[in-house]
Amino acid sequence: MKKFAIFALVLLIITVVVSFYVYQNIDQYGVENKYAGTANSTLTIQLKAGDSGTSVLNKLKEKRVFGNPLFAKLWLKLHPQYSTVKKGYYEFASGASIESIFYAISQGKVKQFSIALIEGLTLTQWLALLANNDAVNYDIDDTKALYDDVVGFVNNSEANENVANFDTSFCLNEYRSLEGCLLANTYFFDYQTSASQIIKRAYKSMQIVINQQWQERYLDTAYDSPYEMLIMASIIEKETAVESERGLISGVFDNRLKQNMRLQTDPTVIYGIGETFDGNLTRKHLRQRTPYNTYVIKGLPITPIAMAGPASIQAAAKPDITQAIYFVAKGDGTHQFSETLAEHNAAVRKYQLKKGK
Repeated sequence: MKKFAIFALVLLIITVVVSFYVYQNIDQYGVENKYAGTANSTLTIQLKAGDSGTSVLNKLKEKRVFGNPLFAKLWLKLHPQYSTVKKGYYEFASGASIESIFYAISQGKVKQFSIALIEGLTLTQWLALLANNDAVNYDIDDTKALYDDVVGFVNNSEANENVANFDTSFCLNEYRSLEGCLLANTYFFDYQTSASQIIKRAYKSMQIVINQQWQERYLDTAYDSPYEMLIMASIIEKETAVESERGLISGVFDNRLKQNMRLQTDPTVIYGIGETFDGNLTRKHLRQRTPYNTYVIKGLPITPIAMAGPASIQAAAKPDITQAIYFVAKGDGTHQFSETLAEHNAAVRKYQLKKGK
């Protein structure tokens, strides 16, 4: 009886030791087994709603991340916290362990993509950028319907819970145009986010910026609404990329509006010509009547002509105090500003007419 007890005790000790050894090996399995890709390769995993930890194991098996399916299943059973995973698109570099992969997926640390929607481009150009980005789910067929969708979404109370007392109608216009109503920025998004969702974010961002700038604007500016200020910001955006000149150009245009002078700015003419413009602005173009030709019409064009960034919006809201009512490009990206027509004509001869000689 005593021998049996000793034997049982020895067997128990062996069982415990072996079990502990097996447990340790299984527990270390998730740390020691790693994605062995090349230096520049990535492991991608796409999960949908309803996928589980087992789904992840199957995908890892397909990609040959581990060599022992039984140990992998046992490891997952030892770590039930990784059984619940979150949908999305995940990327991992070479050397990522099974445990680090499961941790990221259980925490929803999806791959973030980005797209730069930059100042000075038009809505059409922005939509082309979105359509050509493989990470974006492009779902836009009609820009008028897009306008209704975006403005309707942002103007409802739920969407505006964080912008109380702000004017949500800054982009309401009879042309149902989103031109200029989206804030130029770099937008980060999850894989296959819809293009319309990114546009809504850009609209919401513009709503916040334009309302703040409208509240802080100089009260003697020539605009009657935030939308008119936005039109001016888009013109400033197209006229210069020189930070120090934005306020001066805004001041010139503000002076001209107050003096009932035509703005006479080339970018508005070019926008009015549309896709047929071949890069050569002619006298005929300057005489062509469109709702955007500020050589022909007085005041502002009917809509913005491009997307603007915060700097141009601020310049429109707070024009520099200047007596200048003219400016001409020097040819180096900057402009010569003049207070009189005689000074302006002299600047034109110096910086423009000499080019033809």
